[in-house]
Amino acid sequence: MSGVSVVVPTLGRPSLAALLTALAGGKACPLPMEIVVVDDRPDRSAPLPIPPGAAMTVTEGRAAGPAAARNVGWRAARHEWVAFLDDDVLPDPDWLDRLGADLSRAEAHVGGVQGNLRVPLPPDRRPTDWERVTAGLAGGAWITADMAYRRAALARAGGFDERLPRAFREDAELAYRVRRDGWTLRRGERSVTHPVRPESPWVSVRTQRGNADDALLRRLYGSAWRAALQIPPGRRTRHAAVTVAGLAALTCGLAAVTTRRRAWTAGAALAATAWAAGTAEFAAARIAPGPRDPREVATMLVTSAVIPALAAAHWLRGWWRWRAAGPLPATGVRELTSAEARR
Repeated sequence: MSGVSVVVPTLGRPSLAALLTALAGGKACPLPMEIVVVDDRPDRSAPLPIPPGAAMTVTEGRAAGPAAARNVGWRAARHEWVAFLDDDVLPDPDWLDRLGADLSRAEAHVGGVQGNLRVPLPPDRRPTDWERVTAGLAGGAWITADMAYRRAALARAGGFDERLPRAFREDAELAYRVRRDGWTLRRGERSVTHPVRPESPWVSVRTQRGNADDALLRRLYGSAWRAALQIPPGRRTRHAAVTVAGLAALTCGLAAVTTRRRAWTAGAALAATAWAAGTAEFAAARIAPGPRDPREVATMLVTSAVIPALAAAHWLRGWWRWRAAGPLPATGVRELTSAEARR
């Protein structure tokens, strides 16, 4: 067993300092260790929020998304294992010690060991939609908020697919290819806390861009891509139906105004009713588990009206962009020899 490189891609969030302080002040790792911070900020004019005296290597990313930043990090790493941490998590005081234990127990066929992630939620009220989305990370499979891979497994798989530019699906997609190469993935004993990041009420609208990434995965892995990548079912079929109903209502409404025929008016009314029913069902599904205060209800009503059409549009954009996409080619990154891994 050789050492571990802890890779932290960062956009310069203030939480980076808390993460690095926790690593420095916690129980030491029993293995040879290094920390590699990947500065992935588009603008590097200001210094990173790094605690004074912190022992680490800082390397520059290309500001091309988390997949690309992690590739920069693991390719710069010196050790046999590479442990990825997001810059907004807070490791437990014994995280490094438990990381060493997790990796020391890994048999030769184990290519990756996931940490445990907890998301603190408000104790005095129901969580908002965004808080529930963040809390879903705790049950996610192979998420790189805290995930360690053998460098050999990363090299054989070709690293993260940089065609997935968001912190969305890129970790599950890599895990699928690592498992397809014959490695086993398992959970370890270490833990981190992932606080809910403050966001605008429109965050759920912005995240619909991830549907374009789903279109790439559908192209690469076929209709069963969610099962293959261990991703829960989504609402795409219902979003598409609501979007079609809305478009039909607009089309029939315009035709009714132009021709003044009752058939078009009836069609517009029917389609509008279907759109309203689908939108109401979506909004109710999001409102019911939440705090149900006026702000949250208003946000859910407005965003539920626009999300289906946006999700469908981003899916179609991704489908067109990636219509000829093929598997990620091997990178040719050389695996470490045993002698190199011990250094």
